[in-house]
Amino acid sequence: MAAIRVSEAPLEAELEAELGPGPPDPELDLGGEDLVLDEVDVHIQANLEDALVQEALKTGVDLRQYSQQVELELREVERASIRDYIRESENIASLHTQITACDAILERMEQMLGAFQCDLSSISSEIRTLQEQSVAMNLRLKNRRAVRRQLGQLLDELVVPAAMISTILEAPVTEAEFLEQLQELNGKINSVKEQAFRETVACADVQHVLEKLKIKAVTKIREFVLQKIYSFRKPMTNYQIPQNALLKYRFFYQFLLGNERTVAQELREQYVDTMSKIYLSYFKSYTSRLMKIQYEEVAEKDDLMGVEDTAKKGFFSKPSLKNRNTVFTLGNRGSVIGAAELEGPIIVPHAAQKSDVRYPFESLFRSQHYALLDNSCREYLFLCDFFMVTGPSAQDLFNAVMGKTLTMFLKHMEAYAGDCYDSIAVFLCIHIVLRFKTIMAKRNIPAVDKYWDTLLEILWPRFEFILELNIQSIQSTDPQKLGFLDTRPHYITRRYAEFSSAIVSINQTFPNEKTHTLLGQLQVEVENFVLRVAAEFSSRKEQLIFLINNYDMMLGVLMERAVEESKEVEGFQQLLSARTQEFIEEILSPPFGGMIAFVKEAEALLEKGQLERLRGEEARVTQLARGFSSTWKASVESLSQDVMRSFSNFKNGTSIIQGALTQLIQYYHRFHKVLAQPPLRSLPARAELINIHHLMVELKKHKPNF
Repeated sequence: MAAIRVSEAPLEAELEAELGPGPPDPELDLGGEDLVLDEVDVHIQANLEDALVQEALKTGVDLRQYSQQVELELREVERASIRDYIRESENIASLHTQITACDAILERMEQMLGAFQCDLSSISSEIRTLQEQSVAMNLRLKNRRAVRRQLGQLLDELVVPAAMISTILEAPVTEAEFLEQLQELNGKINSVKEQAFRETVACADVQHVLEKLKIKAVTKIREFVLQKIYSFRKPMTNYQIPQNALLKYRFFYQFLLGNERTVAQELREQYVDTMSKIYLSYFKSYTSRLMKIQYEEVAEKDDLMGVEDTAKKGFFSKPSLKNRNTVFTLGNRGSVIGAAELEGPIIVPHAAQKSDVRYPFESLFRSQHYALLDNSCREYLFLCDFFMVTGPSAQDLFNAVMGKTLTMFLKHMEAYAGDCYDSIAVFLCIHIVLRFKTIMAKRNIPAVDKYWDTLLEILWPRFEFILELNIQSIQSTDPQKLGFLDTRPHYITRRYAEFSSAIVSINQTFPNEKTHTLLGQLQVEVENFVLRVAAEFSSRKEQLIFLINNYDMMLGVLMERAVEESKEVEGFQQLLSARTQEFIEEILSPPFGGMIAFVKEAEALLEKGQLERLRGEEARVTQLARGFSSTWKASVESLSQDVMRSFSNFKNGTSIIQGALTQLIQYYHRFHKVLAQPPLRSLPARAELINIHHLMVELKKHKPNF
């Protein structure tokens, strides 16, 4: 700072020498300048356009004087600036030194940054190198792991551990360890086969060991399975126990199937042969013992609906026979297709014989085929599970096991059906089959579907044949050969009613159109039969009583079991209603026929507009009115007693009496209306007429209550 310091006095003197000693002469010296007037005019004009000049001109300022003043002011400002610079010279010198030091520092920083940049570039190069090395190392590691995994898997598949050898050779086949090592052996055998196909050289080192182990395992498994199969043959053996034991070792057969098919085929054939004989023997014996506890008396070819009920000791002459029903009555036989009994326990023949209990055929059929259903389901599932078969293969294997048994069943049913005349038993068997078929469909077991269909093909034609025999028997029945006839319900119509209600009630669950058609034919023949028998009575009244009693009885029996919407119920309701109305007219005719005939004649004349023809009927009308008033009570009482004696169903008799009294009131009311017409209005007999409401009250007293 001392080196560049300058004194103020010499500096001022220097400035003064440069600027001059003082202000210039105020008077302008223009004589030494050669100015062109034109240029002067331009300058003058330009200066005049200046804002300051114009302002000065406006204010009247002398421009020369103003110019000198400005120049002096500028010089003063310049001197002041120089003095300020001189005063700040030390600070300026210090600033210069600091700037120089900063330049040196910045230069060093530039050098450092340059070196750092060089270092960064070298580090980036090293990082790229390391990254390339890392990628290469990862690739080598991945390849080594892949090789290790494949080699490890290959070694695991090929190496035969000592534990496997000792277990296969020494351990019993029933131990869990043997099963585990057998599965491992199976896997190694399959792996060696696969590697041998790929021409892996190492397979030759273990093939002979695996082959020996396979032979040993096959031998032990064959002996074990054959032992289980032979145990089925022992008397009184529950074969389900060894079957369940075999299912625990189902892998044995899988191992044989994959490694020794001839042995697997041998075991399969042994099982099929053994079980086929066992099932045939069991069901043949069971069927034979079941048939020994069937009812001794069964329906024969003469036990038809139209056969007359004679004094012969036969099927129909023993309705009181214990523990069975007649051939046309359902009774408790329908319970065999109920939910409780259908899948209930099967019948034990020796227990039934010991208790002296006998059964109808449908109960034996249900027990026999429920045992077949249960065993078939279990056997089919076992075959699919143990022998690993499905679809047609499973069906073929099942047929090989159960085919002889099913054939025996079909022969037995053909023999029974060929000599059976118990249509209800056959029809119940049909519905048992339909329900068992549904049960097996729910269990998803199609094993015996064809058997069920074949069984139905045997039973349906037999049922239709028996039903046609009954229809023909009614067609050929001669009422004159039936002996003494009365107006009570006939035993043939009762047979029909019981039989029809039984078939309709059974048929509700699985309706069959052919059955409806046959029942319709049977109903037509029964209706014709009733009309033929009714024609044997001499009076129309007896004919109507007979018809009403029979229609009422058949309708009552049908409605106990069949639904009200059935065709049979609807048909007999219409017949009963028509005959009842005719009978009411018939019983009203003797006591009140004159009044009824007159009312009908008068109403006919009224419709034709010929009322004047009634003027000659005064005496007749008077007689009718007085006769009704004097005799109606006794007539109604006699009518009621006669009706109650004529009909075995008191409820039906009561209904008929009620209908007759209602009809009588209507006729008497119409009689009132006829007498109110102009030709008869003035008759004195009108005063003797009974008031309708009074008559209704009196008639209610005669209504019987049961």
